[in-house]
Amino acid sequence: MKLKLTWLLTLFMAFVMQLSFGQGKDITGTVTDSNGIPLPGVNVIVKGTARGAQTDFDGNYTVKANTGDVLIFSFVSMKTTEKTVGAANVINVSMADDVASLDEVVITGYSTTTKAKSSVSSVRVSSETIENRPNASFVQTLSGQVPGLNITTSSGQPGGNSLVQLRGVSSIGGNTEPLFIIDGAPVDEDNFRSLNPQDIQSIDVLKDAGATAIYGNRGANGVIVIKTRQGNFGQGLKVNYNGFVSYSSLQDNDYNVMNSQELLTYERERGNGAGAGNSTGAFNPGNGTPLTDAEIAAAPNFSWRDFFFRTGVTQSHTVSLSSGSENTSQFTSFGFQDTEGILNDSDLKRFNIRSNVTGKSSNGKFNYGTNLTVNYSKSNEPNSIGSGAINRNYVLGAFISVPYITSDDYTNGADLLSPLSFTNTPLFLQDRLNTYTRFEEEVKMVGSANFSYKLTDWMTANVVAAADYQSESLTRAEDPTSFNAILFGGAENPTSGFQQQSSTRVFSYNQVTSLNFNKTFGKHTVDVGLYTEYFKAHLRQFGYFANGLNPATFSPGDGAGLVQQTGGLFNDEANATIRNAGLFSYFASADWDYDTRFGLSGTIRRDASYRFSGSNRWGTFYSVSGRWNISNESFMEGSAFNNLKLRASYGTAGNQDIVGGGLFSAPDNYLDLFTTAGGYGNVSAITLSQVGNRDLSWETVTQTNIGVDFGVWNNKLRGSVDVYERETSDLFQGTPLSATTGFTSLSANTGLLYNRGIDFTVSYDVFRPKAEGDFGMTIGVVGNYNETELAEVPNPEGEIIGLGRNGGKLFEYFTLQYAGVNPATGNLLYLDANGNTTENPDADNDRVWIDKNIVPDWNGSFNLDIDYKGFFLTTQWNYVIGVDRFDNDYNDLIDPTAVSQFNFSTDILRAWKQPGDVTDIPRFNAANLNSFGDSDRFLRSADYLRLRFASFGYSFSSEALENTGLTNARVFLNGENLFTFSEWRGFDPETRSNGSRNYPTPKTISFGLELGF
Repeated sequence: MKLKLTWLLTLFMAFVMQLSFGQGKDITGTVTDSNGIPLPGVNVIVKGTARGAQTDFDGNYTVKANTGDVLIFSFVSMKTTEKTVGAANVINVSMADDVASLDEVVITGYSTTTKAKSSVSSVRVSSETIENRPNASFVQTLSGQVPGLNITTSSGQPGGNSLVQLRGVSSIGGNTEPLFIIDGAPVDEDNFRSLNPQDIQSIDVLKDAGATAIYGNRGANGVIVIKTRQGNFGQGLKVNYNGFVSYSSLQDNDYNVMNSQELLTYERERGNGAGAGNSTGAFNPGNGTPLTDAEIAAAPNFSWRDFFFRTGVTQSHTVSLSSGSENTSQFTSFGFQDTEGILNDSDLKRFNIRSNVTGKSSNGKFNYGTNLTVNYSKSNEPNSIGSGAINRNYVLGAFISVPYITSDDYTNGADLLSPLSFTNTPLFLQDRLNTYTRFEEEVKMVGSANFSYKLTDWMTANVVAAADYQSESLTRAEDPTSFNAILFGGAENPTSGFQQQSSTRVFSYNQVTSLNFNKTFGKHTVDVGLYTEYFKAHLRQFGYFANGLNPATFSPGDGAGLVQQTGGLFNDEANATIRNAGLFSYFASADWDYDTRFGLSGTIRRDASYRFSGSNRWGTFYSVSGRWNISNESFMEGSAFNNLKLRASYGTAGNQDIVGGGLFSAPDNYLDLFTTAGGYGNVSAITLSQVGNRDLSWETVTQTNIGVDFGVWNNKLRGSVDVYERETSDLFQGTPLSATTGFTSLSANTGLLYNRGIDFTVSYDVFRPKAEGDFGMTIGVVGNYNETELAEVPNPEGEIIGLGRNGGKLFEYFTLQYAGVNPATGNLLYLDANGNTTENPDADNDRVWIDKNIVPDWNGSFNLDIDYKGFFLTTQWNYVIGVDRFDNDYNDLIDPTAVSQFNFSTDILRAWKQPGDVTDIPRFNAANLNSFGDSDRFLRSADYLRLRFASFGYSFSSEALENTGLTNARVFLNGENLFTFSEWRGFDPETRSNGSRNYPTPKTISFGLELGF
């Protein structure tokens, strides 16, 4: 019995000792940053096990470990730290900023390096300045954040396309926008409406040849590299929620349109309008008797602006989950956004799912990553916006409709036919709102996978495979009972109306395979890369346009109401398109560094494009760049400079997008093409449709860049300045061709275009917080000056109207110069070619180049960031200087020929009436009122200073969140386009268009919340 008891006690003690050894002792401590501020949420993992913990709000942690175990401390933007457990039970850790692996990482082509070792001109935009913005497209959020990156949004349509140009306009006929790459996948630069900006971790904008030449055939206009969020190794599950609600409204204008009383009085004075029996409005007695003062006073004042525009409400919600073990990590997000446009019948709704996974082998030799996003969106987007269609453009109806007609005057489309009057423009459009359908549905998937294997300590093999799939379905339908259907159908077609549906699928695949060598010899480090890149894209499109709908069974998008063809009355049309595109490249890069003091880099790339004939298919592009880290020299010790670096680069990149229409545009300009057409007696015939140019080749951008990066007083003052010149040679443009060939121009490579300028970004910490909660203030400025110059214009005179002249600006205006109103006659005055005033200029010989264009000279922003005890304030003021646009909307509002049809600006009331009147508005029947439309009379400066973004909020402290289950919480109030100071009188000076009646970008206020668990 005693032996049994002894045996049982021994077994029990062994079990206890084993349990004690397995769980270890309690190790506690506090984790802080380099300033001694506690870090909540730091992952503490016992190396080689699944045991771990996270620091609390005060940076404290407790974990069980044994003597000899290694604790791994990891946190975003901090260097991973390892500590070995000894005899002590308390291990405090101070974590250093990971400037080498995150904050200081720079993307240079297909590789990365540190800022200290980078010789290229690039700018990183972090997630902090992208997330929680109400812009449906993240591209709009970049406006003003990157020197040299000019972003113009010409439409307030949710998710609408923005024009993105880096360091000026580098092409005339070809593509001028940068290459966009998301996690290694090249994507369509004109369509980001389906992607969720909340998933973005960082955006790197590569600007000079040293960074872009390695992209060869697509790097001529710069490169924008987008990285999405990832999980972290050794991280417990983290759940984050971001959400906001925003309210968008129409920006104001300074046109001073008339109310009903002013307009009816003006019409009565002119002998037109409601009182003369020319209007179909509610205030037309129909007998030609002018309205009395009392009748005018009683007229309603209906706001068609408020009818067609509205306050658009947006809601956005994103939930993300991230976690990681020792060798794997994952990030998953789910997003939903519903955005109402400020224009009626315009909106965007989307759903997003993202899954990013990274992993590595236990020995660290093999690394992999996968990134996949699946997105669905539905966009209602009115068409004909910007046109002069009084029966289709809602914006036109909002701006110039007469206010004495109200929406209550509308009955149905048929009643608007008799009598037919332009005064009823808003009723035509109200009918269209009720009877017209247009929407696009899109499924977009972007995925990539990357694999790397360390063959040796200095040689690594890599593969990055990426795909972009986009399936878009368009549905348009016009109800057979609508005003438009009846107007264009008539008695011959009693069941008119139409329905159109089309489906477009685009799939592109890109693969980069490389072998990279990195070796250090003493103070020398050499990095060499050998690459091949394969790209293939396919487009498949089909659809139909059906005329004739039965109102009894019609439903938009359904085929039940389609009227079958009977004797050719309904001419239905089918369409189908197949397009393929392909590129192939092989290239190499080499980097040398000496003691982080000197560095040289070089790239060379050979590209083949499907767009050119065999003899011109291949192009060669290259770059060389170098740096001198002056601040690392011994003679700089003790100076105020903690960072001073001189950079220089020179190189070339190619553009093979001939007409700027995307992947599948102009694939065969080198071929003679024929088409089937109606010949003599309407007999089918074959005719020449294109004269090919087999000499057509690459457009090449050669760029020189010299830059300085600096940091003074421990980076309290920091920034960079770059000076550059970009020469575009072999420009894609049309050259004159004898009309005897049946054509007037031929696509060719001819002419030169220069962009010269300076980029700069400067930040200064006015107050630096010494501890958490202390007052902090940073101010900054971002700027770019760019001038364009044309050379070798393909014309004997050295000038082409609409393009420019040798030595002049690109798109420089060539027009008559307006000189005001003649006080003696009330007619318009102009300047002749010699600068003399005249009422009757020679429209052919008196036009001159006026040294103005629509491309900005200056653009950038002023920035302010303030933090204090959890409160924060951020403002960004964008500025643009040197843009001149034609204000055709104002032209409409002071056009005296539109009386009794449309509304006016009150400016027309100061029109010339008698000799001696000094005014800027001619008499309503001036002799030359419409004789010289081609003049700069309505050319206006569109320079502006705008409060582009402002954010005010509060981040809750760790003490406030203690015992709530939350790791972080923040509330904020954001504003977009809040105030604009400009001479431009219209709704939005930002539009890069000389068109009119466009959809303005809105002013937006957002309320949001961030939560972390």
